[in-house]
Amino acid sequence: MTIRVVVADDQELVRSGFAMILDAQPDIEVVAEAGDGRAAVEAVRRLAPDVALLDIRMPGTDGIEACRAIGAGTGCRTVMLTTFDSDEYVYEALHAGASGFLLKDVRRDDLVHAVRVVAAGDSLLAPSVARRLIAEYTSRPPAAAVAPSARLDVLTARERETLLHLARGLSNAEIAAALVVSEHTVKTHVGNVLSKLGLRDRIQAVICAYECGVVTPSPAAAPSPAAAPPPEGGPASGSPARGSQSPSGKPPGGGSARAGRSTGWSS
Repeated sequence: MTIRVVVADDQELVRSGFAMILDAQPDIEVVAEAGDGRAAVEAVRRLAPDVALLDIRMPGTDGIEACRAIGAGTGCRTVMLTTFDSDEYVYEALHAGASGFLLKDVRRDDLVHAVRVVAAGDSLLAPSVARRLIAEYTSRPPAAAVAPSARLDVLTARERETLLHLARGLSNAEIAAALVVSEHTVKTHVGNVLSKLGLRDRIQAVICAYECGVVTPSPAAAPSPAAAPPPEGGPASGSPARGSQSPSGKPPGGGSARAGRSTGWSS
């Protein structure tokens, strides 16, 4: 089986560079490239890839709109790319359904790892993005006695506990230890939480937990950048591999969707 990928960026040199890196892998096939969000959505609907790699800023239909459209109408998972980690669209992209968020200066091996992780159904954030996401919620003034949302009524007591631990950044192994159950049981609980609440991955579960009042942020609880707990399953816990860098500049150029090439694996 093969992980099939669509790569979208309005700069042809950047887009081609990412596509070349991914296509060189024995388990990944870039089935199309797109120069804007509209072309990316059309390619995803036509080719049904496993993962779409989307530049967050593109002319016309941007990456966030494309991510939202892809999430609403297909089973494809999305990884957002941006040049700067200060991009103000991070939270909007996560709410739109993105399963991963990487900077364009990501190392070659981390880019490949991100595609594999997201294709396998997990979520992934660049370390700086993870720190900022957590800091954003923990720095907000504590809400006055926020009652858990009725949306959570579909969860069992144990599933609510699991959601709470997910929101606190615990891994499956740590949740298993806290609940005194096996990791297999935790995976079942996590799967049930995502399914019942209509969530795509752990990132969405964390956001949901804060929004539904399962966790009440407090300024005193804000972690330092070095101590921020990362989402499980990706470079958010540090870069696991050291390869050469992928293109990070924005040279002139652009392009429309075009068919990609071939290689092999899928989760």
